[in-house]
Amino acid sequence: MKEGNQPNVSLGILLAVAATIIWSGNFIVARAVMNTIPPITLAFYRWATAVLILTPIAWKHIKPAWQIVKENKAYFFWTGLTGVSLFNTFVYIAGHSSTAINLALIGTTSSPIMSVLLASVILKEPISWRRLLGMLLCIAGILFLLSKGFFQNLLHLQFNKGDAWVLLGALSFAIYNIFTRKRPAAISALGFLFFVFLIGAVLLFPAYIAEATYAAPVQWSMQTVLVILYLGAGASVLSFLFWNRSIKELGAGRTSLFGNLIPIFSTMEAVAILGEKISYIHVVSFLLIVAGLAIDNSALLKRK
Repeated sequence: MKEGNQPNVSLGILLAVAATIIWSGNFIVARAVMNTIPPITLAFYRWATAVLILTPIAWKHIKPAWQIVKENKAYFFWTGLTGVSLFNTFVYIAGHSSTAINLALIGTTSSPIMSVLLASVILKEPISWRRLLGMLLCIAGILFLLSKGFFQNLLHLQFNKGDAWVLLGALSFAIYNIFTRKRPAAISALGFLFFVFLIGAVLLFPAYIAEATYAAPVQWSMQTVLVILYLGAGASVLSFLFWNRSIKELGAGRTSLFGNLIPIFSTMEAVAILGEKISYIHVVSFLLIVAGLAIDNSALLKRK
């Protein structure tokens, strides 16, 4: 933080963008093993791996944080449950019965809206005209991308049970954003993340054991191992450190809007990795989302 505890807006924006770049690959790599590893098992291995990676890094922070965790048991339970146990697990489950366009539409647009509304009600973060306009531009950009430039295409979407799982996942992450904003001041970022990951993984363990009794066994390969390492190290440890610090600098509502960049970065990755072609639709969508983020953060940047 800067002198006088003023928020470092540039750092907050940079870290939020970095987190979304890492997260944007989550669905691409995870879908590559959807038929070889069950969803809850994938989620459990992801967070167990994250805990193992984070343990030596956060070792000096664990003991001092333990007393804070004991004094705030309910807080850490709900933070671990919403941000770790439920969020991605719901998305992985949804991927087996929901279309890609529905996953992106529901997950990407609904979670930031929920976060802004919850931050307004619970944290009393105001919804200024800048934030409202920024949010609407971000949503317009996402819808333009998902509708392939013709908004009437959205009228033909069909919803199924997988879409409900995505919506629950979006709500879970929105709640996590609020809990993160209320993090006990005495705990370090690494200590906080370690115990949230540990608690989330422990809470997932019973569901992992239950799934193992009826689901097909994991088909292990080098690809499966690399995906789990990516999810554990990148999409968990690095991205959550970046995202949580961004929330500290920008606030829960403002940071959540950066989640709208995920489908844009996913599109770029699809072009680079899968050889898909980029069109004017992607450019317009990107410009709308960037404009929305710029408007929402313009006042803070002027104060910097």
